[in-house]
Amino acid sequence: MSANIFKGKSEEEKNNLEEILENSIEIEEDLMRTYLITAERIHDDDELKERLENFAEGNAKRTKQLIDELNESRE
Repeated sequence: MSANIFKGKSEEEKNNLEEILENSIEIEEDLMRTYLITAERIHDDDELKERLENFAEGNAKRTKQLIDELNESRE
């Protein structure tokens, strides 16, 4: 697992970091959903459709990393 970004932080700092991570997760999930919906609507440009699907996959990976960081902070 990655270095604990919460180590040595005050309770207020931890809460702020958790809030930032939670907001970031929401943003990444919204982007992922938007990319996938857009890709599903594209029928005449396979290259663009694939790029959008790849963007969504990247968002999914970042979302998992953010969730892992958030879970680590709560341990």
